[in-house]
Amino acid sequence: MRRHDLSDAQWELIADLMPRTGRHGGGRWRDHRQVVNGLLWTRCPGAQWRDLPEHYGPWQTVDERLTRRPREGLFDTILDRLRLKLNAKGLIDLDLWCIDSTSVRASRSAAGARKKPIRRSRTTMRPASPGAGSAVRSTW
Repeated sequence: MRRHDLSDAQWELIADLMPRTGRHGGGRWRDHRQVVNGLLWTRCPGAQWRDLPEHYGPWQTVDERLTRRPREGLFDTILDRLRLKLNAKGLIDLDLWCIDSTSVRASRSAAGARKKPIRRSRTTMRPASPGAGSAVRSTW
C-alpha cells in the first residue's frame, strides 16, 4: 500500500457509496478505489494534476470525477458517514470542529484592492442643462 492510498478497512467504510461500475462514454470506468486514491494524492501540498503518478490513471479522469462527484453529493455523503462514525466513538470535539482557513483564499476586495467607482446612469443624474424640461421634483 502506498503512502496516500486507502487501507482495506478505510475503503470498506465508503465502498458501498460508490456508483455502480458500468460503461461511461464508450469505455469502462476506471476502478473507483484507484481514482479515490488518486484524488487523495492530489490533495497533498504542492501536488500538481499533471504530476499524478501513472498507477492512478490519467489525471484527466481523476479531475473529471472530482468535478462531477460534488454535484452528485457523493463527497458530502462520505464525510457525513465518517463524521457520524467518529462522533459515535467520541473522537470529535465539537468545540474544536472548524475549517482551517489558511487554505481558503479571500477575494481581491477583501485584501484591500481599490474599489471601482460607481457609475451612475444619465437617468439618475440631475438634468444636464438648467433650461431642459421642468424643474426637478425629486430630492437627493
